[in-house]
Amino acid sequence: MKHIYQYAWTIPLLPFSISILIGFGLLFIPTVIKNLRRICTFPNILLLNISIIFSFNLSIQQIKGNPIYQYLWSWVINNDFCLEFGYIIDPLTSIMPILISTVGIFVFIYSDNYMFHDQGYVRFFVYISLFNASMLGLVTSSNLIQIYFFWELVGICSYLLIGFWFTRPIAANACQKAFVTNRVGDFGLLLGILGFYWITGSFEFRDLFQISNNPIDKNGFYSLFTTLCAFLLFMGAFAKSAQFPLHIWLPDAMEGPTPISALIHAATMVAAGIFLVARLFPILITIPHISTLISLIGVITLLLGGTLALAQRDIKKSLAYSTMSQLGYMMLALGIGSYRAALFHLITHAYSKALLFLGSGSIIHSMEPIVGYSTKKNQNMILMGGLKKYIPITKISFLLGTLSLCGIPPLACFWSKDEILSDSWLHSPVLAIIAFFTAGLTAFYMFRIYLLTFDGYLHVHFQDYSSTKNNLLYSISLWGKKRFKRVKKGTLLLRVNKEVFFFTKKSFTISNTISENQNNISEKKNNIDRIQQYNNSSFANTNQYTSVYPQESDNTMLFPLILLILFTFFVGFIGIDFFQGSVHFNILQKWLTSSINENTNYSINFLDFFTNAIFSISIAIFGLFLAQILYGSTYSFLKNLDLMNSLEKINKKFLEKIKKIIYNWSYNHGYINIVYSGSFTLGIRKLTTLTIFFDKYIIDGITNGVGITSFFLGEGIKYIGGGRISSYLFFFLSYLSIFLLFFLLSK
Repeated sequence: MKHIYQYAWTIPLLPFSISILIGFGLLFIPTVIKNLRRICTFPNILLLNISIIFSFNLSIQQIKGNPIYQYLWSWVINNDFCLEFGYIIDPLTSIMPILISTVGIFVFIYSDNYMFHDQGYVRFFVYISLFNASMLGLVTSSNLIQIYFFWELVGICSYLLIGFWFTRPIAANACQKAFVTNRVGDFGLLLGILGFYWITGSFEFRDLFQISNNPIDKNGFYSLFTTLCAFLLFMGAFAKSAQFPLHIWLPDAMEGPTPISALIHAATMVAAGIFLVARLFPILITIPHISTLISLIGVITLLLGGTLALAQRDIKKSLAYSTMSQLGYMMLALGIGSYRAALFHLITHAYSKALLFLGSGSIIHSMEPIVGYSTKKNQNMILMGGLKKYIPITKISFLLGTLSLCGIPPLACFWSKDEILSDSWLHSPVLAIIAFFTAGLTAFYMFRIYLLTFDGYLHVHFQDYSSTKNNLLYSISLWGKKRFKRVKKGTLLLRVNKEVFFFTKKSFTISNTISENQNNISEKKNNIDRIQQYNNSSFANTNQYTSVYPQESDNTMLFPLILLILFTFFVGFIGIDFFQGSVHFNILQKWLTSSINENTNYSINFLDFFTNAIFSISIAIFGLFLAQILYGSTYSFLKNLDLMNSLEKINKKFLEKIKKIIYNWSYNHGYINIVYSGSFTLGIRKLTTLTIFFDKYIIDGITNGVGITSFFLGEGIKYIGGGRISSYLFFFLSYLSIFLLFFLLSK
């Protein structure tokens, strides 16, 4: 088995090598590479599959109880300083590559169809292959400096992918925001690494973990400095994993292609911060106040993410805030010492969130640009509705992902989230109350997303612009497909037959015309011109009307969704042991154990488990029911019974205040961006203006003033000199007399 361990370095190297190779080809022979397209994609998928096979083999060895393996080689040697690179194989390292590689494969297959007609198709696959390789290198790193190297690679890949469509100003701004925000955390991480090197004289984990085995005072180091270094390490983690207050980049990162959103939120970018805290868990848990800080940041993040997701209209931003909230659960678990539950939830959440994001991509794909409606992809849930009739497979997958994230058994996230809730109650009732409340919020806003997207009926109806019978509507697809559906009425007019509300019915209303929604009359005229051009083409059929309705995605996009459904159903069972006999199915109990104080006997009774889980399940069901009342067909039923009208009359003022406060808080992202813009951005600009003024008028003013004074002084003196010695002696004696006079007066 040692032979297998020796070749573990190929896990990150395989996707890294092919991404570099194709990247150089795209740089030097772009025409050839772009013409090959899918031929360039095949080796990416093949080599990532090989990485999965290696990862499974390593995990099997760890399950069998083989010891931790570490392989190092010297990179820099200078006197007493030696910098080593290598990899470590332990339970944590053996499971993370499986998670990263499997989600990566699903995203690769999905992206082949999603991005096929994009001009940057090959460049996209180069980026995501490098992204996967960087994350695989990060989780197998054997020391902090190597982690930091791959940490920055992950950051630069996320920057490139978030800003993949960089010609769009909003995407360019989003990637810059993510880059700058993460630089704040990364600077703290670098300082923390250097601080611990000063303490221990090493970057290796085996040397750092000695701090956890020996009291800090015996090591002769001031505890406050060690605590500060630990905080700086954690600072890098909560920036990467979008923890408060460095979470602001995450919703804006949704401007990248949807497959990238799935990869970032499931297995790469945001998982890096959780992994780092888990890797340094033996250190952080023993340093005073750090574990309390981790749990505090976690509980603030999970509550903030839950409230900010309540009223979002963009489907991807709603899911982004959901990710932020679930990452808060993981941080909370790590802070209270529930190491196993945190990593268990990282695994179950990854597959559920990948299913949801890829499902949202399928939804957006079905609502792709339609002439007369919009020239952009539609991600606004308010303009969706009734899609369950048109995209049934996507609907089923999205519903299962939603129920999993809500914590409904027997889906994956139920097992891990319930374990975190139970452990938080044992640690602190206050933290537990917030965690349970947020679990209800999660069920509410996730089911809200589902109902606004799939329930009801389609908000876009098709009618004639004019009475002309020859009108033909053509759907311009980014995927290069011409979708037609014969109906009795032709071209498009946007109508609103359903008001969308938040707590009350009259929160806001969609406008009744296309021009009012788009605020762009010229776009409508251009669309009509394109329709007329198409009518004159050879494709036009003047005898029938043609229009476009949402359609299910292609098989290459649905295949990953079906596989992720299986993962969402069954991955939770690998961490549960309901049998106390000789047969144990709790695989994760052998995997997810830290190096300190972890109970190895985890076995419970089926009835006892669900008895303890009744409260969390009840809260989730209440959240689902509340969402159904406010956004589903139940509202109309209750209204017919005059129940909702009577409640609104009784509590009208109260409901209006609650609606206004919560809706505005959520829709405006908690006003945090406004605070940052008003303090940091505006403050930096004022400081820059002051610095420019000081440099221009003070520094440059002194320099220029000396030069100008010398110039005018020289110009004045040159007229005094006439070449006569008597004149020079006269001025000399005059100056000397004045000087002596002042000298005598001063005495």
